[in-house]
Amino acid sequence: MGESLIVTADSRTADDRRPDSRTADQSSDSRPAADPKDSVLVRAARGQSVPHAPVWFMRQAGRSLPEYREVRRGVGMLESCRRPDLVTEITLQPVRRHGVDAAIFFSDIVVPLSAIGVDLDIVAGVGPVIAQPIRTRADLAQLRDLTPEDIPDIAESVRLLTAELGGTPLIGFAGAPFTLASYLVEGGPSKNHEHTKALMHGDPQLWHDLCAQLAQISGTFLGVQALAGASVVQLFDSWAGVLSKADYTASVMPHSAKALAAVADLDVPRIHFGVGTGELLPLMGEAGADVVGVDYRVSLTDAIERLGGRYAVQGNLDPALLFAPWEPLERRVRTIVEEGRAAPGHIVNLGHGVLPDTDPDVLTRVVELVHEVSAR
Repeated sequence: MGESLIVTADSRTADDRRPDSRTADQSSDSRPAADPKDSVLVRAARGQSVPHAPVWFMRQAGRSLPEYREVRRGVGMLESCRRPDLVTEITLQPVRRHGVDAAIFFSDIVVPLSAIGVDLDIVAGVGPVIAQPIRTRADLAQLRDLTPEDIPDIAESVRLLTAELGGTPLIGFAGAPFTLASYLVEGGPSKNHEHTKALMHGDPQLWHDLCAQLAQISGTFLGVQALAGASVVQLFDSWAGVLSKADYTASVMPHSAKALAAVADLDVPRIHFGVGTGELLPLMGEAGADVVGVDYRVSLTDAIERLGGRYAVQGNLDPALLFAPWEPLERRVRTIVEEGRAAPGHIVNLGHGVLPDTDPDVLTRVVELVHEVSAR
Protein backbone atom coordinates (compact mmCIF):
# COMPACT_ATOMS: atom_id res chain seq x y z
CA MET A 1 0.00 0.00 0.00
CA GLY A 2 1.47 3.31 -1.05
CA GLU A 3 2.60 5.61 1.78
CA SER A 4 0.90 8.53 0.04
CA LEU A 5 -2.48 6.99 0.76
CA ILE A 6 -2.11 7.02 4.54
CA VAL A 7 -4.06 9.85 6.12
CA THR A 8 -3.86 10.29 9.89
CA ALA A 9 -7.35 10.25 11.35
CA ASP A 10 -6.51 12.13 14.54
CA SER A 11 -3.72 12.85 16.97
CA ARG A 12 -3.39 9.33 18.40
CA THR A 13 0.04 7.75 18.37
CA ALA A 14 0.99 5.23 15.72
CA ASP A 15 0.57 2.38 18.20
CA ASP A 16 -2.93 3.59 19.10
CA ARG A 17 -3.92 3.55 15.44
CA ARG A 18 -2.86 -0.05 14.84
CA PRO A 19 -5.98 -1.88 13.61
CA ASP A 20 -5.73 -4.61 16.23
CA SER A 21 -4.82 -2.43 19.22
CA ARG A 22 -8.42 -1.81 20.36
CA THR A 23 -10.69 -3.89 18.23
CA ALA A 24 -9.88 -7.56 18.63
CA ASP A 25 -11.60 -9.85 21.12
CA GLN A 26 -9.88 -9.01 24.37
CA SER A 27 -9.26 -11.24 27.37
CA SER A 28 -9.04 -9.97 30.93
CA ASP A 29 -5.43 -8.89 30.39
CA SER A 30 -6.47 -6.84 27.32
CA ARG A 31 -4.30 -8.77 24.89
CA PRO A 32 -5.86 -8.98 21.40
CA ALA A 33 -6.86 -12.39 20.11
CA ALA A 34 -4.35 -13.85 17.68
CA ASP A 35 -7.05 -15.43 15.54
CA PRO A 36 -9.89 -13.27 14.17
CA LYS A 37 -12.09 -16.37 14.13
CA ASP A 38 -11.96 -16.22 17.94
CA SER A 39 -12.72 -12.48 18.02
CA VAL A 40 -15.59 -11.00 20.00
CA LEU A 41 -17.59 -10.44 16.81
CA VAL A 42 -17.24 -13.99 15.49
CA ARG A 43 -18.01 -15.43 18.92
CA ALA A 44 -21.15 -13.29 19.21
CA ALA A 45 -22.23 -14.35 15.73
CA ARG A 46 -21.92 -17.98 16.83
CA GLY A 47 -23.85 -17.37 20.06
CA GLN A 48 -20.79 -17.92 22.24
CA SER A 49 -19.79 -16.02 25.38
CA VAL A 50 -18.12 -12.64 24.86
CA PRO A 51 -16.53 -10.08 27.21
CA HIS A 52 -18.63 -7.30 25.70
CA ALA A 53 -21.00 -6.77 22.79
CA PRO A 54 -19.14 -6.22 19.52
CA VAL A 55 -19.98 -3.15 17.47
CA TRP A 56 -19.38 -2.06 13.90
CA PHE A 57 -21.33 0.20 11.53
CA MET A 58 -22.66 -0.39 8.06
CA ARG A 59 -21.01 2.19 5.78
CA GLN A 60 -18.45 2.90 8.48
CA ALA A 61 -15.87 3.32 5.71
CA GLY A 62 -17.12 6.16 3.58
CA ARG A 63 -18.26 9.70 3.18
CA SER A 64 -18.53 10.56 6.88
CA LEU A 65 -14.73 10.37 7.21
CA PRO A 66 -12.54 13.24 5.98
CA GLU A 67 -9.67 10.83 5.42
CA TYR A 68 -11.91 8.83 3.08
CA ARG A 69 -12.80 11.91 1.05
CA GLU A 70 -9.11 12.72 0.81
CA VAL A 71 -8.02 9.37 -0.63
CA ARG A 72 -11.04 9.18 -2.96
CA ARG A 73 -10.46 12.64 -4.47
CA GLY A 74 -10.44 12.28 -8.24
CA VAL A 75 -10.95 8.50 -8.17
CA GLY A 76 -14.23 6.97 -9.37
CA MET A 77 -16.12 4.55 -7.15
CA LEU A 78 -15.67 1.49 -9.34
CA GLU A 79 -11.95 2.16 -9.67
CA SER A 80 -11.68 2.62 -5.91
CA CYS A 81 -13.27 -0.79 -5.37
CA ARG A 82 -10.84 -2.54 -7.75
CA ARG A 83 -7.57 -1.08 -6.44
CA PRO A 84 -6.21 -3.18 -3.55
CA ASP A 85 -4.18 -0.27 -2.17
CA LEU A 86 -7.25 1.96 -1.93
CA VAL A 87 -9.54 -0.82 -0.70
CA THR A 88 -7.08 -1.64 2.05
CA GLU A 89 -6.62 1.94 3.20
CA ILE A 90 -10.33 2.81 3.11
CA THR A 91 -11.36 -0.37 4.92
CA LEU A 92 -8.84 0.28 7.69
CA GLN A 93 -9.74 3.94 8.25
CA PRO A 94 -12.77 3.45 10.55
CA VAL A 95 -11.00 0.66 12.46
CA ARG A 96 -8.21 3.07 13.32
CA ARG A 97 -10.50 5.97 14.09
CA HIS A 98 -13.43 4.37 15.92
CA GLY A 99 -12.02 1.23 17.52
CA VAL A 100 -14.81 -0.89 16.05
CA ASP A 101 -14.74 -4.67 16.50
CA ALA A 102 -14.68 -5.48 12.79
CA ALA A 103 -13.74 -4.09 9.42
CA ILE A 104 -16.25 -4.23 6.59
CA PHE A 105 -14.73 -4.84 3.16
CA PHE A 106 -14.87 -1.68 1.08
CA SER A 107 -16.67 -2.48 -2.15
CA ASP A 108 -20.06 -2.08 -3.81
CA ILE A 109 -22.74 -4.64 -4.50
CA VAL A 110 -22.48 -4.08 -8.27
CA VAL A 111 -18.72 -4.75 -8.43
CA PRO A 112 -19.20 -8.42 -9.41
CA LEU A 113 -21.66 -7.37 -12.12
CA SER A 114 -19.11 -4.98 -13.55
CA ALA A 115 -16.49 -7.73 -13.33
CA ILE A 116 -18.47 -9.96 -15.69
CA GLY A 117 -18.93 -7.16 -18.19
CA VAL A 118 -22.27 -5.56 -17.34
CA ASP A 119 -22.18 -1.97 -18.62
CA LEU A 120 -22.84 0.11 -15.52
CA ASP A 121 -21.60 3.08 -13.56
CA ILE A 122 -21.93 4.26 -9.97
CA VAL A 123 -23.13 7.84 -10.27
CA ALA A 124 -22.45 10.15 -7.33
CA GLY A 125 -25.66 11.11 -5.60
CA VAL A 126 -27.65 8.51 -7.56
CA GLY A 127 -26.13 5.06 -7.19
CA PRO A 128 -25.64 2.24 -9.70
CA VAL A 129 -26.98 3.00 -13.19
CA ILE A 130 -27.33 0.16 -15.71
CA ALA A 131 -26.85 1.01 -19.39
CA GLN A 132 -29.18 -1.75 -20.66
CA PRO A 133 -31.80 -2.91 -18.15
CA ILE A 134 -32.75 -6.60 -18.14
CA ARG A 135 -36.43 -6.97 -19.03
CA THR A 136 -36.48 -9.65 -21.74
CA ARG A 137 -35.00 -13.09 -22.27
CA ALA A 138 -32.50 -11.60 -24.73
CA ASP A 139 -31.32 -9.08 -22.13
CA LEU A 140 -30.33 -11.92 -19.82
CA ALA A 141 -27.38 -12.61 -22.12
CA GLN A 142 -25.54 -9.79 -20.35
CA LEU A 143 -24.94 -12.13 -17.43
CA ARG A 144 -22.63 -15.11 -17.05
CA ASP A 145 -21.12 -16.98 -14.13
CA LEU A 146 -18.63 -15.10 -11.98
CA THR A 147 -15.33 -16.92 -11.49
CA PRO A 148 -12.45 -16.18 -9.10
CA GLU A 149 -10.37 -15.34 -12.17
CA ASP A 150 -12.67 -12.36 -12.79
CA ILE A 151 -11.82 -10.76 -9.45
CA PRO A 152 -8.19 -11.47 -8.47
CA ASP A 153 -7.99 -7.94 -7.06
CA ILE A 154 -10.74 -8.74 -4.55
CA ALA A 155 -8.83 -11.70 -3.17
CA GLU A 156 -5.65 -9.62 -3.09
CA SER A 157 -7.41 -6.84 -1.18
CA VAL A 158 -8.70 -9.32 1.40
CA ARG A 159 -5.24 -10.82 1.86
CA LEU A 160 -3.68 -7.39 2.35
CA LEU A 161 -6.38 -6.44 4.83
CA THR A 162 -6.23 -9.56 6.95
CA ALA A 163 -2.46 -9.15 7.22
CA GLU A 164 -2.96 -5.61 8.52
CA LEU A 165 -5.93 -6.36 10.77
CA GLY A 166 -4.35 -9.09 12.88
CA GLY A 167 -6.97 -10.29 15.35
CA THR A 168 -9.67 -7.94 14.09
CA PRO A 169 -12.10 -9.78 11.79
CA LEU A 170 -12.89 -8.68 8.27
CA ILE A 171 -16.50 -8.91 7.10
CA GLY A 172 -16.92 -9.78 3.45
CA PHE A 173 -20.17 -8.95 1.71
CA ALA A 174 -22.29 -9.20 -1.39
CA GLY A 175 -25.61 -7.92 -2.63
CA ALA A 176 -28.47 -10.39 -2.48
CA PRO A 177 -30.04 -11.64 -5.72
CA PHE A 178 -33.26 -9.65 -5.31
CA THR A 179 -31.53 -6.33 -4.74
CA LEU A 180 -29.14 -6.92 -7.64
CA ALA A 181 -32.06 -7.95 -9.83
CA SER A 182 -33.93 -4.79 -8.93
CA TYR A 183 -31.03 -2.59 -10.02
CA LEU A 184 -30.66 -4.57 -13.23
CA VAL A 185 -34.35 -4.55 -14.10
CA GLU A 186 -35.09 -0.96 -13.07
CA GLY A 187 -31.87 0.37 -14.57
CA GLY A 188 -30.95 2.04 -11.28
CA PRO A 189 -32.39 2.86 -7.87
CA SER A 190 -36.18 2.78 -7.63
CA LYS A 191 -38.82 3.89 -5.15
CA ASN A 192 -41.61 1.62 -6.37
CA HIS A 193 -39.78 -1.27 -8.10
CA GLU A 194 -42.57 -1.42 -10.64
CA HIS A 195 -40.52 -3.03 -13.43
CA THR A 196 -39.08 -5.54 -11.00
CA LYS A 197 -42.43 -6.66 -9.65
CA ALA A 198 -43.96 -6.66 -13.13
CA LEU A 199 -41.23 -9.05 -14.33
CA MET A 200 -41.49 -11.21 -11.20
CA HIS A 201 -45.21 -11.77 -11.78
CA GLY A 202 -45.41 -11.37 -15.54
CA ASP A 203 -42.63 -13.78 -16.52
CA PRO A 204 -41.84 -15.97 -13.50
CA GLN A 205 -39.48 -18.24 -15.42
CA LEU A 206 -37.35 -15.34 -16.63
CA TRP A 207 -37.38 -13.93 -13.11
CA HIS A 208 -36.14 -17.18 -11.58
CA ASP A 209 -33.51 -17.62 -14.28
CA LEU A 210 -32.26 -14.09 -13.62
CA CYS A 211 -32.14 -14.59 -9.85
CA ALA A 212 -30.49 -18.02 -10.15
CA GLN A 213 -27.70 -16.42 -12.18
CA LEU A 214 -27.35 -13.64 -9.62
CA ALA A 215 -27.26 -16.16 -6.77
CA GLN A 216 -24.27 -17.80 -8.42
CA ILE A 217 -22.59 -14.40 -8.77
CA SER A 218 -23.30 -13.35 -5.17
CA GLY A 219 -22.26 -16.71 -3.76
CA THR A 220 -18.99 -16.70 -5.67
CA PHE A 221 -18.24 -13.13 -4.58
CA LEU A 222 -18.77 -14.14 -0.95
CA GLY A 223 -16.72 -17.28 -1.40
CA VAL A 224 -13.72 -15.48 -2.86
CA GLN A 225 -13.63 -13.15 0.15
CA ALA A 226 -14.05 -15.98 2.66
CA LEU A 227 -11.37 -18.14 1.06
CA ALA A 228 -8.97 -15.18 1.00
CA GLY A 229 -9.39 -14.62 4.73
CA ALA A 230 -12.66 -12.85 5.61
CA SER A 231 -13.93 -14.19 8.94
CA VAL A 232 -17.62 -13.27 8.50
CA VAL A 233 -19.82 -12.54 5.48
CA GLN A 234 -22.94 -10.42 5.12
CA LEU A 235 -25.57 -10.66 2.41
CA PHE A 236 -27.26 -7.29 1.86
CA ASP A 237 -30.83 -7.40 0.60
CA SER A 238 -31.41 -3.67 0.69
CA TRP A 239 -34.73 -3.68 -1.15
CA ALA A 240 -36.34 -6.89 0.15
CA GLY A 241 -38.60 -4.88 2.43
CA VAL A 242 -40.75 -3.86 -0.55
CA LEU A 243 -42.00 -7.45 -0.84
CA SER A 244 -44.87 -9.33 0.75
CA LYS A 245 -44.16 -12.54 2.63
CA ALA A 246 -45.71 -14.54 -0.19
CA ASP A 247 -43.57 -12.93 -2.88
CA TYR A 248 -40.42 -13.19 -0.78
CA THR A 249 -41.04 -16.86 -0.02
CA ALA A 250 -41.83 -17.89 -3.59
CA SER A 251 -39.64 -15.60 -5.67
CA VAL A 252 -36.67 -14.46 -3.57
CA MET A 253 -35.87 -16.67 -0.60
CA PRO A 254 -34.68 -19.71 -2.63
CA HIS A 255 -32.11 -17.57 -4.42
CA SER A 256 -30.85 -15.89 -1.25
CA ALA A 257 -30.53 -19.37 0.23
CA LYS A 258 -28.41 -20.47 -2.74
CA ALA A 259 -26.09 -17.48 -2.33
CA LEU A 260 -25.65 -18.13 1.39
CA ALA A 261 -25.19 -21.86 0.80
CA ALA A 262 -22.13 -21.09 -1.32
CA VAL A 263 -20.17 -20.35 1.86
CA ALA A 264 -21.90 -22.83 4.17
CA ASP A 265 -18.81 -25.06 4.36
CA LEU A 266 -16.22 -22.29 4.79
CA ASP A 267 -16.49 -21.83 8.57
CA VAL A 268 -17.65 -18.22 8.40
CA PRO A 269 -20.77 -16.94 10.17
CA ARG A 270 -23.35 -15.55 7.76
CA ILE A 271 -25.23 -12.31 8.42
CA HIS A 272 -28.41 -11.62 6.43
CA PHE A 273 -29.60 -8.01 6.42
CA GLY A 274 -32.40 -6.11 4.73
CA VAL A 275 -34.17 -2.77 5.08
CA GLY A 276 -37.84 -2.69 6.12
CA THR A 277 -37.83 -6.46 6.54
CA GLY A 278 -39.53 -6.75 9.94
CA GLU A 279 -42.19 -9.06 8.50
CA LEU A 280 -39.55 -11.19 6.79
CA LEU A 281 -37.06 -11.73 9.61
CA PRO A 282 -37.82 -15.44 10.27
CA LEU A 283 -37.64 -16.20 6.56
CA MET A 284 -34.31 -14.39 6.25
CA GLY A 285 -32.98 -16.55 9.04
CA GLU A 286 -34.29 -19.71 7.42
CA ALA A 287 -32.55 -18.77 4.18
CA GLY A 288 -29.28 -19.76 5.83
CA ALA A 289 -28.22 -17.07 8.28
CA ASP A 290 -26.41 -17.35 11.58
CA VAL A 291 -27.14 -13.69 12.33
CA VAL A 292 -30.21 -11.76 11.23
CA GLY A 293 -29.79 -8.03 10.75
CA VAL A 294 -32.58 -5.88 12.17
CA ASP A 295 -33.25 -2.39 10.87
CA TYR A 296 -34.35 0.47 13.10
CA ARG A 297 -38.08 0.09 12.40
CA VAL A 298 -38.38 -2.99 14.64
CA SER A 299 -37.25 -3.19 18.25
CA LEU A 300 -34.73 -5.89 19.02
CA THR A 301 -37.17 -7.26 21.58
CA ASP A 302 -39.81 -7.80 18.88
CA ALA A 303 -37.24 -9.11 16.41
CA ILE A 304 -35.85 -11.67 18.87
CA GLU A 305 -39.38 -12.84 19.64
CA ARG A 306 -40.20 -13.20 15.93
CA LEU A 307 -36.99 -15.15 15.40
CA GLY A 308 -37.82 -17.52 18.24
CA GLY A 309 -34.41 -17.18 19.84
CA ARG A 310 -32.86 -19.23 17.03
CA TYR A 311 -30.42 -16.66 15.68
CA ALA A 312 -27.99 -14.03 16.83
CA VAL A 313 -29.14 -10.55 15.89
CA GLN A 314 -27.42 -7.45 14.56
CA GLY A 315 -28.59 -3.86 15.00
CA ASN A 316 -30.32 -1.58 15.32
CA LEU A 317 -29.66 2.08 16.15
CA ASP A 318 -31.44 4.56 13.87
CA PRO A 319 -28.65 6.35 11.92
CA ALA A 320 -30.55 9.63 12.25
CA LEU A 321 -30.21 9.50 16.04
CA LEU A 322 -26.48 10.08 15.63
CA PHE A 323 -27.47 13.70 14.97
CA ALA A 324 -29.38 14.00 18.28
CA PRO A 325 -27.94 15.41 21.52
CA TRP A 326 -25.80 12.91 23.41
CA GLU A 327 -28.26 12.28 26.26
CA PRO A 328 -31.11 10.75 24.16
CA LEU A 329 -28.59 8.99 21.95
CA GLU A 330 -26.94 7.41 24.98
CA ARG A 331 -30.32 6.29 26.33
CA ARG A 332 -31.16 4.60 23.05
CA VAL A 333 -27.78 2.84 22.84
CA ARG A 334 -28.20 1.54 26.37
CA THR A 335 -31.69 0.26 25.51
CA ILE A 336 -30.42 -1.55 22.42
CA VAL A 337 -27.61 -3.19 24.37
CA GLU A 338 -30.05 -4.31 27.04
CA GLU A 339 -32.60 -5.63 24.53
CA GLY A 340 -29.85 -7.53 22.72
CA ARG A 341 -28.98 -9.53 25.83
CA ALA A 342 -32.08 -11.68 25.21
CA ALA A 343 -30.67 -13.02 21.92
CA PRO A 344 -28.20 -15.91 21.64
CA GLY A 345 -25.72 -13.29 20.41
CA HIS A 346 -25.89 -9.58 19.67
CA ILE A 347 -23.75 -7.50 17.33
CA VAL A 348 -24.44 -3.81 17.86
CA ASN A 349 -24.85 -1.87 14.64
CA LEU A 350 -27.02 0.75 13.03
CA GLY A 351 -30.38 -0.13 11.54
CA HIS A 352 -28.96 0.96 8.18
CA GLY A 353 -25.83 2.74 6.99
CA VAL A 354 -23.90 5.72 8.38
CA LEU A 355 -25.29 8.91 6.86
CA PRO A 356 -22.78 11.10 4.98
CA ASP A 357 -22.96 14.10 7.34
CA THR A 358 -22.53 12.08 10.53
CA ASP A 359 -19.97 13.44 12.98
CA PRO A 360 -17.26 10.76 13.19
CA ASP A 361 -16.56 11.63 16.81
CA VAL A 362 -20.11 10.59 17.71
CA LEU A 363 -19.50 7.15 16.20
CA THR A 364 -16.35 6.80 18.28
CA ARG A 365 -18.26 7.73 21.45
CA VAL A 366 -20.95 5.16 20.61
CA VAL A 367 -18.32 2.43 20.26
CA GLU A 368 -16.84 3.34 23.64
CA LEU A 369 -20.29 3.43 25.24
CA VAL A 370 -21.27 0.01 23.85
CA HIS A 371 -18.05 -1.55 25.13
CA GLU A 372 -18.59 0.04 28.55
CA VAL A 373 -22.26 -0.78 29.14
CA SER A 374 -22.12 -4.28 27.65
CA ALA A 375 -19.06 -5.45 29.55
CA ARG A 376 -19.71 -8.72 31.32
